Amino acid sequence: MDIFLGGFYILTVLCAILYLLTRAALPSVADAAFSVFQRTYLVVYLLAMAGDWLQGPHVYALYESYGMSTDQIDILFVAGFGSSMVVGTIVGSIADKYGRRTNCILYGVLYGAACVTKHFGNFWILMIGRLLGGTATSILYSAFESWLVYEHHKRGFDANLLGNIFSLGVLGNSVVAIVAGLVAQKFADLFGYVAPFDVSLCVLSLMVIIIIMTWTENYGDKTSNISHSFGVALTAIKQDHKVLCLGLIQSLFEGAMYCFVLEWTPSLSIINRGKAGAPNEIEEVHTDIPHGHIFAGFMVALMIGSSLFKLLSKYTSVESFMRVVLFVAALSLMTPILYKGNQMVIFIGFLVFEMCVGIFWPSMGTMRGKYVAEETRATTMNIFRVPLNMIVVVILLQHLERDTIFEFCALFLIIAVVCQQWLYTLTYSASGPQKMSLIV
Repeated sequence: MDIFLGGFYILTVLCAILYLLTRAALPSVADAAFSVFQRTYLVVYLLAMAGDWLQGPHVYALYESYGMSTDQIDILFVAGFGSSMVVGTIVGSIADKYGRRTNCILYGVLYGAACVTKHFGNFWILMIGRLLGGTATSILYSAFESWLVYEHHKRGFDANLLGNIFSLGVLGNSVVAIVAGLVAQKFADLFGYVAPFDVSLCVLSLMVIIIIMTWTENYGDKTSNISHSFGVALTAIKQDHKVLCLGLIQSLFEGAMYCFVLEWTPSLSIINRGKAGAPNEIEEVHTDIPHGHIFAGFMVALMIGSSLFKLLSKYTSVESFMRVVLFVAALSLMTPILYKGNQMVIFIGFLVFEMCVGIFWPSMGTMRGKYVAEETRATTMNIFRVPLNMIVVVILLQHLERDTIFEFCALFLIIAVVCQQWLYTLTYSASGPQKMSLIV
C-alpha cells in the first residue's frame, strides 16, 4: 500500500470520528423551516459544484487530444482566469440589480454553453468556451452566497445557523468532488474525454430547473445602475476596514490556493533516493503518482476542516481562530521547499493545507455575512476576485520556479495573517472580546 492510499484510509477514519464527535457536541437544529431552506439551497449549490468538478479532471487532457500545444493550453487557461477577473468587476453589480436567482440561472446557462464548445477542436471555439467558463465561475462565487445570506436573514433564521450551512456546503462539496471525479473518469474511459462535459451539461440543466421551481428572487439595490453599485462597493471598502480586511484575506488565500492547485502534482512527483553506484549521494527522481488517491485524500481533509470549523466556532470566534488557521496554512506550504523530495512530509503538509481550506470557506462565508452590506454584497465580493485572478495570471505567465511560487504562497498567507489580526482588533478592540481567544 502506498503512502497516498494509506493516508486516504487514515483520513477517512479520522473524518468519520470527527463527524460523529461534532454531531454529539453540537445541538441539532429543531427549526423545520430552516431545515427545508437549508436543503433547498444545498441541493442547488452542490449540483452547481458537481457541474464544475465534472469538467476539471479532463480539461487539459481534452486540449491535448485536440493537438493543442503547451503554449496554446496555457493561453486557454489564462483566458479563463482573465475573463473571470475582468467580468467579475461587473457581474456582481448585475446580480445585485437584476437578481441573484437570475444570475445563478445564468451560471448554469453560460457553463452549459462552455461544455458544448468542448465538442470542437478549434482553438478559437475553445477560447470562447474558456471565456464563458471564466464568466460563469465569477458568478458561482458571488451570486449563490449572496442569495443565501439575503434569504437567511429575510426569513428570520438565527444568524449563527448561517455558518452551519456553509460548513455543510464544504462537507458536501468534498463528497461531490470525489463522486464527480469517479463519474467523469468512468465516462471518459467509455466515451472519450468530451463525455464528462456532456454529463456536466446535464447536471447544470437539472440545477437550472430546480432553481426555477424552488428559489425566490432577491436583489441588492435595484434602483441604482451598475456603475453606481460599483462605486458604492468601492466606497464601502475604503471606509469600512473590516470589509477591506476580508477582501484582502480572500484574495491572498485563494491566490495561494489556486497556485497550489497548479503545483501540487509536480511537487509530489519528485522523490529523493540514493544515486546508482554512489549510495551516499542523493538524487531527485521523477515518478508517477496516483492522482486519484491523492485527490480523494485532499477532499477528505477538506471534510475534516469543515467539521473542525463547527467545533472551533463553538468555543471561540471566527475572527480569532482564523489567525491560527492562516498561519498553519502558511507553514504547510513551506514543506515542498524545506523537504523537497520527501513525499511523505510534503503530502502531510498538503493535507494540512487542505484542512485549512476546509475551515477557510465556511469561516469567510460567516464573516462576509456579518460585515458586507446586503445592498452591494455580490459586487463587493467580485471586486476582490480581480486581484485574486491577477495573482494567478501573473504567476502563470512568468513561468516561475516551483520553489519561488511556494515562497510567494507562504508570503501571501503571512500577509493574510496580518490582515486577520487587523480584523480581529477592529472587531473586538472597542467592545472587548466576546469569546475566549485562541491567542492571548
